[in-house]
Amino acid sequence: MTTFKKRLASVALTTALGTGMNLAHAQEDPIKVGILHSLSGTMAISETVLKDTVEMLIEQQNAEGGLLGRELEAVVVDPASNWPLFAEKARELLAQEEVDVIFGNWTSVSRKSVLPVVEELNGLLFYPVQYEGEESSENVFYTGAAPNQQAIPAVDYLKNELGVERWVLAGTDYVYPRTTNKILETYLKDQGVAAEDLMINYTPFGHSDWQNIVSDIKSFGSAGKKTAVVSTINGDANVPFYRELGNQGISATDIPVVAFSVGEQELSGIDTGPLVGHLAAWNYFMSVDSDVNYDFIDQWIEYTGDEEAVTNDPMEAHYIGFNMWVEAVQKAETTEVGAVKDAIIGVTVPNLTGGYATMMPNHHITKPVLIGEIQDNGQFTTVWQTPSTVAGDAWSDYLPGSRDLIADWRAPMRCGNYNVTVGKCGASAGEQAAAAE
Repeated sequence: MTTFKKRLASVALTTALGTGMNLAHAQEDPIKVGILHSLSGTMAISETVLKDTVEMLIEQQNAEGGLLGRELEAVVVDPASNWPLFAEKARELLAQEEVDVIFGNWTSVSRKSVLPVVEELNGLLFYPVQYEGEESSENVFYTGAAPNQQAIPAVDYLKNELGVERWVLAGTDYVYPRTTNKILETYLKDQGVAAEDLMINYTPFGHSDWQNIVSDIKSFGSAGKKTAVVSTINGDANVPFYRELGNQGISATDIPVVAFSVGEQELSGIDTGPLVGHLAAWNYFMSVDSDVNYDFIDQWIEYTGDEEAVTNDPMEAHYIGFNMWVEAVQKAETTEVGAVKDAIIGVTVPNLTGGYATMMPNHHITKPVLIGEIQDNGQFTTVWQTPSTVAGDAWSDYLPGSRDLIADWRAPMRCGNYNVTVGKCGASAGEQAAAAE
């Protein structure tokens, strides 16, 4: 063997040994994916399937060779529908488990609890549920709907298509319903709705005695004007709420309900007969006619082993968010947080309705808006949808303190609340008022 050939053989052997050592290291050093969803308590009815969804996506990614040549490992915690515990569990995931990313939360109060921890420890959180907006964090990616991608279009549909004139804003008593209803109240009054044509009601998590409230709704709807309920009721309180509507004979033709937190998962296992015709506003329904959706449903049924398993909107949001994160990591060639945050802006991946979702500079994504009608099989028939996708607004155009704010996490701005009137990031209320004068 010539010296040159010997040298080539030596290099090849060294490379092979190095590659083998790197592969061995990769096997010992997986990419950790934190899953922060309630597996017990009042929100388990909605959140457990989201944990399962992320685990399925991780399993599929590993079957395709992992990510950056490394295996993904799910790290699951149960914050048990306990909002302060969400913060503790987020800290556990980031500081102790050293996860590279977190997929989690449902309620806004749990997200608000986690937010300072994620920012302090410079983590990444993908949040998959519709929310009230009025927030944009450099460390959070909002893959659920902002109000302009759900609440506002739903009210427009009720007003324009069904002729609704009186409005019941019924919600669970926490930040998402209260802020969303504040936006809707302002929006409706700007549209000429009188104060006496608005009824606003809040109930605690897990509320079960709906007899008096539903009776009040029925009475409110008997004034001779078309009335609808806009529901931001969350979790397992939805089951007795809809049951009481049926008990008191309130049908969708009498007083339609459009829900923002009721999907296929919440309807599974209950008698949907009295609910037929009531509505929900989401960005995805299991009944959507697209090949990618049918493939996802087949994968979900195979993964769960349950022929009756259903899919829903927040599951699609995790599907989108997970695939965006994977693409950003591949683009950045690292899981390092700063690099991934920069790489993910503009990433576009398929959604399950047959279109595409893009991550915007404000860390919200583009989504179609769908209004669905409940069927007796627990599924939804889409009765209306936007002609194209809608970009999520971090700050509402209908609140005085927000309409001048934008978020843009690209360099050089890197600001979540830039005031276009003042020309400053994080402008105070006083500065905003001065600029308005």
